[in-house]
Amino acid sequence: MKTVKIVAAVVVAAGLVAGCASKAPTASDPASAGAKKKFVVGYSQSNNAEPYRAQLNLQLQHYLKKYPDIELLPIADAKQSSATQVSQVQNFVTQKVDALIVSPTEPAPLTAAVQQACDAKIPVIVLDRTVNTECYTSFIGGDNVLIGKKAGEEVVRLLPNGGNVVELRGILSNQPQVDRDKGFREALAANPKIKIIADREAKWLKEAATPVMQQWLSQHPQIDVVYGHNDPMALGAYLAAQAAGRADKIKFIGIDGLAIPDGGIRAVQLGQLAATFIYPTGAQEAADTVNKILHGQQVEKKQILGTTQVTKENAPDLYKQYDLSGQN
Repeated sequence: MKTVKIVAAVVVAAGLVAGCASKAPTASDPASAGAKKKFVVGYSQSNNAEPYRAQLNLQLQHYLKKYPDIELLPIADAKQSSATQVSQVQNFVTQKVDALIVSPTEPAPLTAAVQQACDAKIPVIVLDRTVNTECYTSFIGGDNVLIGKKAGEEVVRLLPNGGNVVELRGILSNQPQVDRDKGFREALAANPKIKIIADREAKWLKEAATPVMQQWLSQHPQIDVVYGHNDPMALGAYLAAQAAGRADKIKFIGIDGLAIPDGGIRAVQLGQLAATFIYPTGAQEAADTVNKILHGQQVEKKQILGTTQVTKENAPDLYKQYDLSGQN
């Protein structure tokens, strides 16, 4: 009997130890978070095919190298599919990652999945695009209404006597598209002689924008400005106009301002774009925010990033400033 009691006590003690060992530290538990040697972070990206998002991925990996106790899992590419992205987020929740970063393809479909992560006590950083819930740890992104307004103000400057504008829009259900259109039209109201004669969804892609611009060139004998909701669409329109021999009569404006060889900053230097507006990736802020969260530090609920207009004059300096290969 005595032997049985000793064995039972050992089993109970072993069970308690195992129970403690299986309890993973959470970001809401600073003491346990500090004791953990390696944190695992999942990231669901809306579409790796977009140059902006490819650069965001590279920058996030770059900045997270500063934190050796944080492991970023292979970035999940939703390929512009909300259904795929919901599945990715749910998979990260099932894996019990220590933190989750999401760049939503669309706000509404991702809302429930982000809420699920929140309910599982997983800190969530919503990067670039919003969701329809406040149950996240931090949002990091630019002010798209402001950027759209800045683009509109540049068009007003370029067309003091009025003129015809065409607008290449991102995916219509994406909030940045809605906001960039809203700010742009608000700014154009300053000059009623400026008319938007056509607008079309081009899904943020250069190859989708080129045939749209080809159609517009055949339909409209006078186009003074092309406003692309991102640089690839503006450059796709430029290629179409160049092929038609009309590029020198049209001004092209984009958004993103990436410091990559085929990005917006270089396009301004080359005279392909009249201007672009830097839309910060938020990668450095995301890396720093994840680190703070996982070590029990407070972070801001919303981190709104500013913008800079890229012109021929400041493009060389901005390229050096934002070129990933030159960052520490």
